[in-house]
Amino acid sequence: MSNSENSSTSSPLATVPLTPELLRGALDVERTPLGLLPHRLPAWARAQNTDGQLAMAESQPSGVRVALRTRATTLELDTLPTKRVYAGVPPRPEGLYDLFVDGRLAGQGSVNGGHTLTIDMTAGTFEHTPGKPGTLRFTDLPDIVKNVEIWLPHNETTELVALRTDAPVEPAPAPDRPVWLHHGSSISHGSDAASPSATWPALAASLGGVELINLGFGGSALLDPFTARAMRDTPADLISVKLGINIVNADAMRMRAFTPAVHGFLDTIREGHPETPLLVVSPILCPVHEDTPGPSAPDFGDPADGRVTFKAMGDPAEVPLGKLTLRTIRAELARIVEQRAADDPHLHYLDGLELYGEADHAELPLPDDIHPDAATHRRIGERFADLGLGALSGRVSI
Repeated sequence: MSNSENSSTSSPLATVPLTPELLRGALDVERTPLGLLPHRLPAWARAQNTDGQLAMAESQPSGVRVALRTRATTLELDTLPTKRVYAGVPPRPEGLYDLFVDGRLAGQGSVNGGHTLTIDMTAGTFEHTPGKPGTLRFTDLPDIVKNVEIWLPHNETTELVALRTDAPVEPAPAPDRPVWLHHGSSISHGSDAASPSATWPALAASLGGVELINLGFGGSALLDPFTARAMRDTPADLISVKLGINIVNADAMRMRAFTPAVHGFLDTIREGHPETPLLVVSPILCPVHEDTPGPSAPDFGDPADGRVTFKAMGDPAEVPLGKLTLRTIRAELARIVEQRAADDPHLHYLDGLELYGEADHAELPLPDDIHPDAATHRRIGERFADLGLGALSGRVSI
């Protein structure tokens, strides 16, 4: 039901104007010379950021989808993706687009070509090579009026260039379900999930019957005040923040700075959502950082197998001096939530080890020692639908 090519095909399809109203899951949509570029942070927040990693992550449309209502049987979407290449690492698979028809997965495809961003993790450098747009094509869709969603690749910056169909299109009607606003690290962003609808937040949202806005930013869940303000200003019925792993592997803070930063982050969210159910989630198991502080660094190992893992570079002897580990962060997050919950009955805590712990690691180890694979994303998503969304949804009525 799908294919892709480097230029659009000759067909009787009509061009549909691309408008922000056709997108869900983005906090901002930038108009570019070619079309639309979805963002997961608003322009004012992006202006306060100077970090290339976050700039890349927030422009990768995890959880963002084109949402249409149409009778079309053929859809073509021209996009200009940005593909990542890591120096010294085997090529990554092409980003996937997931097609849903009336809520059911009906096809997948990729777009060839596009820009290339070459990243040297050791040197911390980025090199951008420009490319050309490509075309995603879905055919043989049912000839009925239907809701169509195209989930954009969670790990490729994706500029929307043109949309063509063989029947009129309008924005899909607003869904009658709670909006779940989530913030986290690369694990929430999608890391090595199988496809954009198979990241653990997307799976949890599907199972929990909620509308996802995913502010999972690879390498960038660092308690940035502008992220908290963006969450404050975003309408939501349920909110969760998953904190810890990036604070440790970036060696970004010591306990003295971490505790007030968490309070400030939660205070800011509460300015806009004083009674919205808010869940603080601590890190899942990550053995390399359970008792060893950051920073972490890539370990390229044997060049012959092309496998990259991550190792902790910190000194456990510095933990009593305030250096952070996942174990100390879990304890502090639990303490902070318990303290605040005395005056905030809508604030809750979930231990990340309930989502992925020792027994899970024995069965499904983290391939690079940091990020979960596709099977682990599914497990975390299923558990969060029950332990996170299930608990929160029972405390909200809309």
